[in-house]
Amino acid sequence: MTAATSTGYLVRPAGPADLPGARSVMLDTFYQVFGIGYLPEYHQDVIDPETAYLRDPRNRLWVAEHDGTIVATTAIRAQGPAHPPHPAELALAYPDNTTAQLFRVYVRPDHHRRGLASRLVEAAITHVRETLSFDKLYLHTDARTAGALEFWLTFGRIVHDARGPHEGFQTVHLEIPLERDQAH
Repeated sequence: MTAATSTGYLVRPAGPADLPGARSVMLDTFYQVFGIGYLPEYHQDVIDPETAYLRDPRNRLWVAEHDGTIVATTAIRAQGPAHPPHPAELALAYPDNTTAQLFRVYVRPDHHRRGLASRLVEAAITHVRETLSFDKLYLHTDARTAGALEFWLTFGRIVHDARGPHEGFQTVHLEIPLERDQAH
């Protein structure tokens, strides 16, 4: 599904030609927004998005395009949270074979406040709802990122709060209800 916004943005599934632009958005977010840089143990999908998102039919990458440039991304992968680093009870509650996990919801800073993240997430939610092999939609966020937790709470609910007095990530785990039609 392709959708143009009233502000000249096109939200659509990514194709091979979009991958360099999508990778650039993701890497710039790691370095410039999060300040953590590329972490190979967590970011392999960014280096090889074709394998991660285009070759596996259960995975998907969406992009927002403006004037021919990719300015935002959102992805899902058919996998639950990994243990470690996440708690074992989450890995059990969100198994790989029936869980879609949201990843890479990133918007270039100069394109913030235009509804792109919401539009991309809605596209992902619609896809997961329509993919009956998925029972749950899971994500985690770092609560240190300004506005992130508040944004995600408009879509779902907290299932585990791992924030604490420690340095580093302040991870909050959420589930977005699928609210499928009873006819399915």
